[in-house]
Amino acid sequence: MKKAGITPVAISYDSEKVLARFAKDKRISFPLLSDPGSKTISAFKVLHTGMRRGRMKGVPHPGTFIIGKDEKIIAKLSHNGYHKRHTSDEIIESAGK
Repeated sequence: MKKAGITPVAISYDSEKVLARFAKDKRISFPLLSDPGSKTISAFKVLHTGMRRGRMKGVPHPGTFIIGKDEKIIAKLSHNGYHKRHTSDEIIESAGK
């Protein structure tokens, strides 16, 4: 994706400590950003406020969001559930690269 000028990042309401452990365990090399108050998640209008494990949570809808240089969402990719992830080719194609 680097050749296509795309920089992947992930955002979560989890703390930096939790994300660092997750990145190490899963061998994730791109940045995992902490948004504990879900302010950024809300600003991009991807906040899911439904029930999660019996509790209300300010979590992002699972999926891939392509953000343009103007900081607006230019494409949304999603699957049912959160286990399946998008390929690099799908992301590059959605970004118009």
